Amino acid sequence: MEKLVLKMTWSEALSSDKEPLLDREWLVTNGLGGYASSTVAGLSTRRYHGLLIAALPAPLGRMNMLTHVSERVALPDGTATQLSGHERSDHTLEYCGPGCAVEYRMEDGLPVWRYRVGRFTLEKRILMAHRQNTVYVNYRLLSGPAAVRLELRPSMHFRSHEAPVSEPLNGRYHISSLDGYYELSDEREHPPLRILAYADEWRFHQDEQRIPEVLYRVEESRGYEAVGDLWSPGYFELKLSRGHDATLVASTESRDVMSALRPDEALAAERERRRRLLAAAPPLAHTGFPAQLVLAADQFIIIPAGRVQDVARAHAAGDGIRTVIAGYHWFTDWGRDTMISLEGLTLTTGRAEQAKFILRTFAYYIRDGLIPNMFPEGQREGVYNTSDATLWFFHAIDRYMEATGDRETLKILLPKLLGIVDRYLEGTRFGIGVDPADGLLREGTEGLPLTWMDAHVGDWVVTPRRGKPVEINALWYNALRLLERWVREEYGEEPAERLAELAMRVRKSFNARFWYADEGHLYDIVDGEEGDDPSCRPNQLLAISLRHAVLDRSRWESVIQVVLERLVTPVGLRSLAPTDPEYKRRYFGDRRARDAAYHQGTVWAWLIGPFIDAWLKLYPGDVTGARHYLEGFVAHLGEAGIGSVSEVFDADRPFTPRACIAQAWSVAEVLRCWIKTAEGQS
Repeated sequence: MEKLVLKMTWSEALSSDKEPLLDREWLVTNGLGGYASSTVAGLSTRRYHGLLIAALPAPLGRMNMLTHVSERVALPDGTATQLSGHERSDHTLEYCGPGCAVEYRMEDGLPVWRYRVGRFTLEKRILMAHRQNTVYVNYRLLSGPAAVRLELRPSMHFRSHEAPVSEPLNGRYHISSLDGYYELSDEREHPPLRILAYADEWRFHQDEQRIPEVLYRVEESRGYEAVGDLWSPGYFELKLSRGHDATLVASTESRDVMSALRPDEALAAERERRRRLLAAAPPLAHTGFPAQLVLAADQFIIIPAGRVQDVARAHAAGDGIRTVIAGYHWFTDWGRDTMISLEGLTLTTGRAEQAKFILRTFAYYIRDGLIPNMFPEGQREGVYNTSDATLWFFHAIDRYMEATGDRETLKILLPKLLGIVDRYLEGTRFGIGVDPADGLLREGTEGLPLTWMDAHVGDWVVTPRRGKPVEINALWYNALRLLERWVREEYGEEPAERLAELAMRVRKSFNARFWYADEGHLYDIVDGEEGDDPSCRPNQLLAISLRHAVLDRSRWESVIQVVLERLVTPVGLRSLAPTDPEYKRRYFGDRRARDAAYHQGTVWAWLIGPFIDAWLKLYPGDVTGARHYLEGFVAHLGEAGIGSVSEVFDADRPFTPRACIAQAWSVAEVLRCWIKTAEGQS
């Protein structure tokens, strides 16, 4: 299989204006939740940027262990060029000038840079060892009349990747060396960072420095602390000649683990792993845009290394444990995002066993009829404040069963699913429960949002949806119908009949209550805090798109037409119609400003999935028409997080990508729908 390449080049004119290189970011992950990430320019602009964000056991969580490596190339004539450094608080930029950085590309999903310095051309690539907190930064001299010297200065600030960059360095950092390894530690309970160099000739110059007032411009634009200090132990001087690479390796693993693979072996192993990922995917996803998404999908599926006890429990039972990081850089694993993403991330990519592990993992976490909303960073216990994640669990099981027919897993899960329905009927946490008057599901606790529209600042809930939200009841009906079929197949007709009666009542009540005849679409909420809410939102699509559609067929066309006219964009669906007085055009500014826009117009990529599912239910032969609504994502792969799909976009043109540069359900739903609409495409 040929290498999969996504290339970004820039002209001399572009090189003199570096903003595009600062706005575009790269990401490499390690299958544990850890990652390496920065801008294409090589400057850190977020608190989350770093060359080694290690996934460590609770209570540490993900830690920024190696923030940056400043790179300087010294030529034989005595001149030197800075390839990358820092941005300072006075906005001074430290990195190579126009014409030096000539190309950036993703090669099998891994970042590669090309630089031209005088008569010399260099290449840099970065990778992480799978399921290790180890990063490799490799340099190769492609052309030039002689060898050059690299001066690589690592800098660090051991802290949680969520901590402000202004957090003090906290005590003295220490450096020691043994057998070529340099071990860096501080006075807290952090594991040491080990650094090892590979080159024909190299030496380390101990030159401890505090690097003051480094600016992180994205943090500044988002209203957070944006200036902080770093510490550097010194710099590595490495000889780089043609045919003899130079590599810096940094790790929190033991020396035995860290040295298990030489740099060339680590690269070969990772390339082979990625080749197998593509080979496992359907043939339609072996090349081009969908192949890029297959590799992007892999970044989200992890073993939750921080929850050591859960991993041990699963292994003791002969099972595997997997979960899904909702988005990079700041999300952990979220139940809702995991269940929505499961089909696209695992089943569409030919990784059904990973899907099984995910479902069994979350089944273990069920409490009071709920799966966790999310796991806070560095904590072992989940938070259960969600009304819909558990209902999406039924949907994910359905997709898994259709793909695999795994009756053994279904038998394990069925008692838990019946228990969930019983708890919803009785009423469970946060006011979640069935209204005995009409069989519809209601939810809500003051000051606590429970649906996917969950933006809040303190006690201010931006989109309060207490009452009976439309998508919650569409999911509830779908769950009842799915469980009815599974119970009938496993336990017989009589126990299934109770579920059928419940479902029929929900359907009757839903169609009587949710139809907003004045506008030809569905209410977003009925029996809400202020009565029935006629806001035009994408949530109503689930009443059509799920396997068991709760909405009467006669109303599908009207709903889809309204959604198409008001909400559909080239990169997903708006969360609120532009005609609404609460509509916000941009997702930008400090946290309050962003949260005010998060679900008030901001475009969400994942919603393209329910739209295309609904479209193909109404027009089952129109795969060409459905594919049209995905085409905007092709160009987007080069816009923000190179090779991935962003979390959200501004509501109006030019639909600027915002928030997470790589979001699980965005990638999953675009990939799933791309394959679903492949029939008849050239």
